[in-house]
Amino acid sequence: MGERAPVTIVVEHLDPELGTWSALEYGCIARESHAAGSKFLLSSVPTSLQMPADLAAAEGLEVEHRSIEEVFANRRSKVCLLDPSAKVELSPADGDTFEVFLFGGILGDDPPRDRTSELRKKGYEGRRLGPVQMTTDTAVRVTRMVVHNRVPLEEIQFIDHPEIIINEHERTEMPFRYVKDSDGNPIMPKGMVDLIKKDAEKSIEDLF
Repeated sequence: MGERAPVTIVVEHLDPELGTWSALEYGCIARESHAAGSKFLLSSVPTSLQMPADLAAAEGLEVEHRSIEEVFANRRSKVCLLDPSAKVELSPADGDTFEVFLFGGILGDDPPRDRTSELRKKGYEGRRLGPVQMTTDTAVRVTRMVVHNRVPLEEIQFIDHPEIIINEHERTEMPFRYVKDSDGNPIMPKGMVDLIKKDAEKSIEDLF
């Protein structure tokens, strides 16, 4: 079987701002995509949005001001929307059907606007990554493992709602599912734990 040709990863951003949390996730997606030979497209980025310098310089990131609909107008059937409400789980066979895997970026709105539902209305075929919410970088990592490395979803080792130790008196539980590394720790973007500790006095919602 072996690995397939690398896929194209698209995150539809559509937010005038880019929070530190998202910037770390996008940087992580860019690095991992580049290493895997995948293309990572950040679409619908407002022209007014200033990218942080380190993210702008990240290898593997392509910033696109057009929407996913414009970019892949003639390849709609090749686009798979990763959708928590989808009825079908993502499987290695989906790598034969789809070439582009689309994620709705987390927005800083309160209450959050469900970006995925807006993309769902556009009629893209959806797949789910299990029942537990993931961060964007985790969802992309899992998708690549399934469709590029052909690892079935049920064989991936996850860690749910891990605790981050802030200091000797305080710890915070992350409300997400992560991929477990070989040491049994959740895989997170570089700098994320420091950011969580720094922002510990704020609520998790404020981080987005």
